[in-house]
Amino acid sequence: MTETTSVQAATVIWPTMTYRDPNAAIAFLEKAFGFRTVAKHGAGDMVAHAEMSWPGGGGIMLGSWREDSPLSCSPPASGSVYIVVEDPDALYASAVAAGATITRELLDETDYESRGFTCRDPEGVSWSFGTYPGEPAE
Repeated sequence: MTETTSVQAATVIWPTMTYRDPNAAIAFLEKAFGFRTVAKHGAGDMVAHAEMSWPGGGGIMLGSWREDSPLSCSPPASGSVYIVVEDPDALYASAVAAGATITRELLDETDYESRGFTCRDPEGVSWSFGTYPGEPAE
């Protein structure tokens, strides 16, 4: 199966991950966090490559964990991603409703003035969402 639509040309950093069940991961990421699948290549349960865009810009890439993959040195569904969001409260509610495992409750971080939370998806990837946009580049 091959599906492709336009991806934002400005995206230059793509967090990547592999999953045991990438089709379930894609469905979860769409439902829980609001990602949108813009490309998916593979057949049946095997996803050779998928791209998902984030509503605020940027995106992620994912696929099936395979022994012949350059990422096979890492276990499937490992890693973490931080995403800047305007409304962490609404995203927290969506993540909880979709079954995400909350690992850090929604809170205000006074050290760097951010509101956010951290959760894990069903396979174990850690996802942090917060209002902290990072320090401006010099």
